[in-house]
Amino acid sequence: MKQVVQNYKSGELALLDVPVPGCKPGGVLVRSAFSLISTGTELMKVSEAGMSMVGKARSRPDQVAKVMQSVATNGVPATYRKVMGKLDSYTPLGYSLCGVVEEVGAGVDDVKAGDLVACAGNEHALHAELNWVPKNLYAPVPDGLAPRHAAFGTVGSIALQGVRQGESRLGEVALVIGLGLIGQLVVQLLTASGVRVVGVDPDPVRCELAERLGAAACGDPASAAVEATVAELTGGHGVDQVYLAAGGGSNEPVELAARLCRDRGRVVDIGKCRLDLPWNAYYEKELDVRFSRSYGPGRYDPEYELEGRDYPIGYVRWTERRNLACFLDLLARGSVDVEPLVSHIADFDDAVETYRSLKDGELKAVAVLFRYPERAGGAAAPVVAVPAVAVPTASRKPSPVRAARTPVRLAFVGAGNYATSMLLPHLARRDGVELATVVTTTALSAANAQRKFGFAGATTDLDAVLGDKSVDAVFVVTRHSSHAELTRRALLAGKSVFVEKPLALTEDELAGVLAAVEESGNDRLQVGFNRRFAPLLQEAKKQFGARTGPASLRYLVNAGRLQHGSWYLRQGTEGSRFAGEGGHFIDTASWLLEADPVSVYAVAASGNEDLQVVLRYPDGSTATISYVTTGAPGFPKETLDVLADGKVLRLDDFVRASVHGPGKWVSSRLPKARDKGQSAQLAAFVKAVRTGGPMPVPLESLVATTAATLAVRAGLAGGAPVTLAGAR
Repeated sequence: MKQVVQNYKSGELALLDVPVPGCKPGGVLVRSAFSLISTGTELMKVSEAGMSMVGKARSRPDQVAKVMQSVATNGVPATYRKVMGKLDSYTPLGYSLCGVVEEVGAGVDDVKAGDLVACAGNEHALHAELNWVPKNLYAPVPDGLAPRHAAFGTVGSIALQGVRQGESRLGEVALVIGLGLIGQLVVQLLTASGVRVVGVDPDPVRCELAERLGAAACGDPASAAVEATVAELTGGHGVDQVYLAAGGGSNEPVELAARLCRDRGRVVDIGKCRLDLPWNAYYEKELDVRFSRSYGPGRYDPEYELEGRDYPIGYVRWTERRNLACFLDLLARGSVDVEPLVSHIADFDDAVETYRSLKDGELKAVAVLFRYPERAGGAAAPVVAVPAVAVPTASRKPSPVRAARTPVRLAFVGAGNYATSMLLPHLARRDGVELATVVTTTALSAANAQRKFGFAGATTDLDAVLGDKSVDAVFVVTRHSSHAELTRRALLAGKSVFVEKPLALTEDELAGVLAAVEESGNDRLQVGFNRRFAPLLQEAKKQFGARTGPASLRYLVNAGRLQHGSWYLRQGTEGSRFAGEGGHFIDTASWLLEADPVSVYAVAASGNEDLQVVLRYPDGSTATISYVTTGAPGFPKETLDVLADGKVLRLDDFVRASVHGPGKWVSSRLPKARDKGQSAQLAAFVKAVRTGGPMPVPLESLVATTAATLAVRAGLAGGAPVTLAGAR
């Protein structure tokens, strides 16, 4: 299928062939009929992409701050790879469309194939021929409403949420600053609510349009006529609400809002304009400044948007989905008219040229729609990218995996930040490796990985990859909640498996993986515990030498706080942070102490995720892992000490190491980058797959580390040490 994409580094726009998205549970697969270009938001993104690197940095100081923090934590080379990887990727455009349901996922019962729906979301309602849309981000289109009008649903919801934030009342007077697409819709919604509207925009054509759509009067922001009209309509008191629907870097909109708003009036920011509030003006009138967050309650909440958990109507009357349905109803009843806003309808095949014309100013428009070709035959049918292949069942027991041919053919399931910055760069340039197929749930991420790293194929169909006998090994680099099931399926399919940590989030998931090993006879498994492969740590262990007595190990992990919205915070589905990351530190401790732990004791600080985890080993050695989220961000992330037999090993964040004892060894120089062992681990895994030799880490050790990580949760709940099953 085709999708509009942009490379943020180069500014390139393209109509790209990408895999068809799969129809996941909790949503529907929609074939686009019309999608709407947001001439404000999207063109701002297109313009930013055309800037120099300095210009991009100036336009997004928030992102620059994140980059500097990453440099402090991960070093310059790793941060550079991550940033360049993100910049030099195709990103999607679009967030408002109307289309026909092609396929219905499990758990959806309010629509069926063939129904017309309006869809929302900058990850789900894209300018693409097909989109997977979760339940709370679509709404059925009322009978009789034209698809091209229903495509305004998302943008209409943004305007509607802004009006709700203003709490307008019948008979009031409102000022709308900025009469672009959002501003024109705000004018109509306010007028339909019995509010008299004054509009402001430097473009006389847009002012005339707003007056035709219901505004009492409109004019240039510098015009004295606007102030005179406001004075006449309000008896000199000023407007009750101001809606900022303008963009750009000028501070004039917020200054005008203060001048024309009444005492204790409301100012609602809907657009993205400069907000240097003049303190005296806003203080003296005690103005109520409010923000309108996109389409309404539920926006940016992954449990609402992705998992379909609705908010009770008694507590949250107007959610994203209810706003979308409400706006569609207003359109269907004629309370809002979007036809006068449609400046141009372009065929989807002409998308790139349309964006260029808009950016260059050749096409002046309030709203532009893409029209998609109708499906041949007209009838909707489920879309299947590649024929499915059955997974072996209990009655069919595959033989153990043989040594692979050269080159080793690898498939990746998942292509997120970690895969593309820490794994694939090492594999793409390694001799004897062929990147066969990348599988993702979103079509564009698969296409990006294929373009960057040279995968032979890209798909959204996992079964086809598992059934491909030419694939020797499968990398599972997805979100934590899917690791165990994907690993189980790949083992049953007879593949060698590399799964990023964690292997499992629950004891039942771990048992399922082990059952697959037993059933298939395939134990070719490696978990991404890479720190034991770090060259600096390996050299330090060698310098420390053998020990005769028990050791005391201390591992301080300055994990830091997560950014708001991080999927790591979704503990209900993705587990705690320590469940996802703690295996790294337990595995490192066990490797240094050359044994598996026999018990786990955990204590948590109140009110945050700070943990103290104490591991006991068979010879009396102990390891204390302090996992802290409340430390200083500038302090190193990982520091480790091992004390035994009158010796001390010290590791400082994979930058410097030392051993103190009868003699003293200090790593000779600072490395160019923190090498945490990813490259060496991948080399060892590929070698094992190619030769049929043992996996780099014994299965027993992987299981013991996973069990110890899971035991932390049980220890916190019980308040006592947890003895690990099978401890020796």
